Amino acid sequence: MLMACTPLAQNGKDDVRERRLEMVERQIRQRGVTDERVLDVMRSVPRERFVPADAAPRAYDDTPLAIGFGQTISQPYIVAYMTEALGVESMHRVLEIGTGSGYQAAVLGLLARDVYTVEIVPGLARGASTVLRELGYSNVQVREGDGYAGWAEHAPFDRIIVTAAPDEIPRPLIDQLAPGGRLVIPVGSQGETQWITIVERTPAGVVARRTIPVQFVPFTRGKPG
Repeated sequence: MLMACTPLAQNGKDDVRERRLEMVERQIRQRGVTDERVLDVMRSVPRERFVPADAAPRAYDDTPLAIGFGQTISQPYIVAYMTEALGVESMHRVLEIGTGSGYQAAVLGLLARDVYTVEIVPGLARGASTVLRELGYSNVQVREGDGYAGWAEHAPFDRIIVTAAPDEIPRPLIDQLAPGGRLVIPVGSQGETQWITIVERTPAGVVARRTIPVQFVPFTRGKPG
């Protein structure tokens, strides 16, 4: 029985890997993401582990997927685009607001020295923490809480990424950027065009620019009911 099962299990793993490689090539590289470090990480993180079991067959589809609690895991291209825009280096300390399933944190965990991620939905925070721990992402810390205030105890951060859309950029997140730091965040009201916005703390002050239109779930404040 063991000999019969082993090839099937390996074939399954090979099929998932092929789908992951195809995702990177067709959905990400061909759309203009060229940072080889980002592409390599997207090839290695098992996205199927970060979605509900019934959604696993669609883990590498070119679409966001529901992860429960009214939240989604972003389309693979958007994860890669925002990660490239963030410009993470190996010695950076990164703050993520909106852990969700933990997939973006896993991607960041392979690029940065330390990742601190905040999730307001208790069930998502617990689930992400469990999966990240099981997969060995020891440099990622998950905290349940309101991400509007950032994570002041560990500030300043070299990079900050937000995975839900507020109407305006939270001032505490800008204040927690280190000199030379960068924040990547979708900004805009629900039902209107939202824009990926890149904020940088430069010697001349804080500057911001918009890049591409997107559609994210709203930025949640306070304790969800």
